[in-house]
Amino acid sequence: MISEGGTRAALYARVSTEEQAEEGYSLDAQLDVLRTYCDIHDLTIMEEFVDDGYSGRNTSRPAYRRMFDPEVRSTWDVLVVMKMDRIHRNSREFMNMMDDLSRHHQQFVSTYDKIDTSTAVGRFVMDMIQRLAQLESEQTGERTYMGMHQKAEEGSGILGFNAPFGYVFGESGLEVQEEEAPVVREIFSSYLSGATMDEIAYRLNRSGSLTRRGNPWNKFNLRTILHNTVYAGYLHWEDIVWKGDFDPIIDTDTFDRAQEMMAARIRNPKHRHCISLSELGSSDAVKA
Repeated sequence: MISEGGTRAALYARVSTEEQAEEGYSLDAQLDVLRTYCDIHDLTIMEEFVDDGYSGRNTSRPAYRRMFDPEVRSTWDVLVVMKMDRIHRNSREFMNMMDDLSRHHQQFVSTYDKIDTSTAVGRFVMDMIQRLAQLESEQTGERTYMGMHQKAEEGSGILGFNAPFGYVFGESGLEVQEEEAPVVREIFSSYLSGATMDEIAYRLNRSGSLTRRGNPWNKFNLRTILHNTVYAGYLHWEDIVWKGDFDPIIDTDTFDRAQEMMAARIRNPKHRHCISLSELGSSDAVKA
């Protein structure tokens, strides 16, 4: 049982994009429930930790990680969430967190589940709920994968990715970003002219051209550019490639020649897999 009266509480709320849209667990709704709970049980709210747009399948969430920073966690006694799946959707990670809370003599409250973790039965029920939440999460992932695979095989639409350098999402879908597109063309042109990736990166960085995130160019992000079929007007998902309904930045011949050059520089012949878009044409989705 939570020892009330002067107990310091940390409130945690989380949504991922699809959850906020489909399940209605908005951050404001969660925080309202948590604040009301603390008011009723005489818990002093020390801080509210909010992760907006993060999955609960791992701990790589900024607010979650800050909440367990040694200096920050010393300011609270009990962690309060609306539902257990707000803090974790992975049963192993959840139980690791519970063990960690126990070692630090801190408590946990899920207002919706109403489970007393101080009893063996309560801990058992909590573990079962977590395992069911993980099962649901994994099944959702499987359904999403199957749906995306089917769409890819049908060659229909863009399958939920961020617009790559050189493109933006507009009203008509993927659109060329006129300020970045010349950089993409320069990268392909320089590479086909015989320049190494280190040389291309040096030229771009020296000219003041940076990636969209403001980082310097290097052989790793340049290789990503040179391998991306989007620039030639084709979409891909895993090993399925299909013609997209948007303007290309380079032609298929330029893309194919770049792939051939990169493949030729791979020492092991077994790893020289090369996509040829010219052979695919504008037919339906095919495996590359």
